[in-house]
Amino acid sequence: MSVLDVQNLTIRFGGLVAVNNVSFQIEQGDLFGLIGPNGAGKTTVFNMVTGVYRPTSGSVKFNGREITGLSPNRVAGLGICRTFQNIRLFSALSVLENVVIGAYLRHRTSLFSALTYLPPACKETERLKNEAMRLLEVMDLSNVADARSADLPYGKQRRLEIARAMATQPELLLLDEPAAGMNPQEKEDLQKTVRRLRDEFGKTVLVIEHDMRFVMNLCEKIVVLDHGEEIAFGPPEQIRNDPKVIEAYLGEPV
Repeated sequence: MSVLDVQNLTIRFGGLVAVNNVSFQIEQGDLFGLIGPNGAGKTTVFNMVTGVYRPTSGSVKFNGREITGLSPNRVAGLGICRTFQNIRLFSALSVLENVVIGAYLRHRTSLFSALTYLPPACKETERLKNEAMRLLEVMDLSNVADARSADLPYGKQRRLEIARAMATQPELLLLDEPAAGMNPQEKEDLQKTVRRLRDEFGKTVLVIEHDMRFVMNLCEKIVVLDHGEEIAFGPPEQIRNDPKVIEAYLGEPV
């Protein structure tokens, strides 16, 4: 059974068909890429999977369960979490506080206990902070845990957003252009980190990214979209040499 099963996914905005009849399956432990030129419909697919948009037709199943049209908070509660193309951190809060907020999705104490600082809530908060620090170490951010998130360089803000998503303890992690704004060394380091999230933490990862080299070096399976439709699927070496993919990116047939 696939972790994520997307079948015939379509969405229309008025007379515009943004995504048309897209299907793919992601297995447990996959490093899966979703690529395509600007306007191909990649982020729109993310938005349908995570409940931001309701598809016009088609279905999304997570571990065999129909999740089409569920609200984003319910999708996250089931074990799917994402980052965003435009970074959405709590800019006034510290790096550590941003990650702890993500961890509160799995908080076990009542709101009353938390507001009144009862011992169970204090113990739980300390546990979440320890887990958050562990994630900051993995993302190479532990040395800036007390810094204000808005003061971080752009590349580290990207890594912080991934740490916060990981704090929700997702089974499926969706990364929307995680390498944007990073220099070549930062991108190489991020590739190693994402592989570590799969290998050490057992995560399944779906990546949107414009940087073809980043995707080709990271992902093991890739779906290519163009104008909202799937034009290719396969391993990197197959995608790299596909005439339809080359035409979509270069604007001319080969």
